[in-house]
Amino acid sequence: MTSPARPMFVDVTWGSAGSTQRESLSIASYCVNELGLDVLMHLTLNGLSRDEIRKALQAAKDVGVQNILALRGDQKFGGEFSINPDGGFRYAAELVRFIKEEFGDWFGIAVGGFPEGHADGSGVDSDLMFLKAKVDAGADFILTQFFYDVDCFKTYVTKCREAGITCPIIPGLMPIQSYSSFTRMVSYCNSAVPTSIYDRLMPVKDDDEAIKVEGVQIAIEMARSLLDEGWCEGLHFYTLNLERSVRSIMKGLGLGEGKGGSRELPWSKDGGGEKRELEECVRPINWANRKESYLKRTEEWDNYPNGRWGDARSPAFGELSQSHYSFRKNFGSSDERRVIWGDCPVVNKDVYDVFAGYILGSVPALPWCEVSLASESMSIQNELAAINRSGFLTINSQPAVNGLPSTDATFGWGGEGGLVYQKAYVECFLSRANLDKLVDVVLTLPHLNLYSVDNSGRQVRVLNGKTGEDLEDGGGTTALTWGVFPRREIIQPTIFDPDTFLVWSEEAFGLWSVWMETYDDASESYELIESIRDEFYLVALVSDDFSSGKEGIFSELLKIAKN
Repeated sequence: MTSPARPMFVDVTWGSAGSTQRESLSIASYCVNELGLDVLMHLTLNGLSRDEIRKALQAAKDVGVQNILALRGDQKFGGEFSINPDGGFRYAAELVRFIKEEFGDWFGIAVGGFPEGHADGSGVDSDLMFLKAKVDAGADFILTQFFYDVDCFKTYVTKCREAGITCPIIPGLMPIQSYSSFTRMVSYCNSAVPTSIYDRLMPVKDDDEAIKVEGVQIAIEMARSLLDEGWCEGLHFYTLNLERSVRSIMKGLGLGEGKGGSRELPWSKDGGGEKRELEECVRPINWANRKESYLKRTEEWDNYPNGRWGDARSPAFGELSQSHYSFRKNFGSSDERRVIWGDCPVVNKDVYDVFAGYILGSVPALPWCEVSLASESMSIQNELAAINRSGFLTINSQPAVNGLPSTDATFGWGGEGGLVYQKAYVECFLSRANLDKLVDVVLTLPHLNLYSVDNSGRQVRVLNGKTGEDLEDGGGTTALTWGVFPRREIIQPTIFDPDTFLVWSEEAFGLWSVWMETYDDASESYELIESIRDEFYLVALVSDDFSSGKEGIFSELLKIAKN
């Protein structure tokens, strides 16, 4: 998934003495390279030699991680005190200095802070000396241990500033999930809890749902006090892999979900390090919902076609003939896939309902769509669901946008002060009968352009009211999304290219096999999916009239679907 919350970063933890190194790197790589999230990977020095730490950091850099939380780690693991190998470090400040010396400015470095004092320390004042040493060694910001006494955090920040620590200090908030876990954690960390919080929790301590609700409200009040009074520049949530409370807190604060203008480009930023950030600013729309496949296709290229995905004749484009069907890995066994896509589909309507279910959120993913429906497509959700129930099986779509502010909550990207535009686009599988109906309509509407191909390579195109022999050419590259910003050239980051569409179609038809192979090859369900793959067309429909409103192109499809 991509994250609608758009966090500054997500944490990936690190086991004592590198015990979870392989798993931590794998999760970090997935978050960076497939979800487009910035990762703050924890790194504890305990039990590791200098060389082991260097290798771990290099591995993190290789997968695109650019942020490290440098920690000493617990003094005990496995029941014994850890002893660092020869050449290892004793203090987190040494680790921070080492990261700077070995990797320069590649990594942003965070360090831990303890508003109530470290469990192994001798008090807050003593801890401040160690914290100052970590910051002086090169730390960029501080993440604090969780706390429940807001005044304690404010006092801590004041003391840090008096000690000459000027970097951001981000408070740690841990939502209360249950009374037993809350009391256990505060006891273990020796955290002070105001009497007022206990007074609120005691009446509902045996009601887990009520505790969660109260815990959310307590966290909202703490966060508002810190944010509104300017005590911090962000919030760090300890989710403990329980996201619901954090989402509720963010909603209560009006943060994260629904806040626009934070996207640099219309798609989520992918990982891959400095090269992608600097060079890749235009992308074909076809792989929008299959980022893993897209990244695998391009990760070894020395340069992108024309540096801008602009010319399918580029030698690098030949790599696109390779397919990457990762869905088996993501969805496990056939039994698990049957739960998602149906135990025994036997007629076309069974398949249509699965596609409609994806649009409405009851089906988490499809072979062509690895993540939930994009927020901009949610604005046409009802129309999309009706279209899919009628056999127009959509795998990609965007509504038209005509000059919305670049900070718009749903469609905005690129920063403040701009206007963004996009042409309506839909990509779907449909039967030859439905294609013929669609062609008849598109021929009467010159602003619509239709590209289609079936599994055997047969093509049908209608461009500006012409088809077949009347076409002068096969159509060129079309900008689908563009933005106008102060003191900048027009930016057109999303395109449609007919030749790229044909390359993508090979993968798109191939992905039917992921669904097909969910069932026994002698079953009706297998034959049904196989027949759809072999008989349906993949269609891309582009509207040149971006001023017609977001329903325009989809209204036309609805009319056809109802006939």
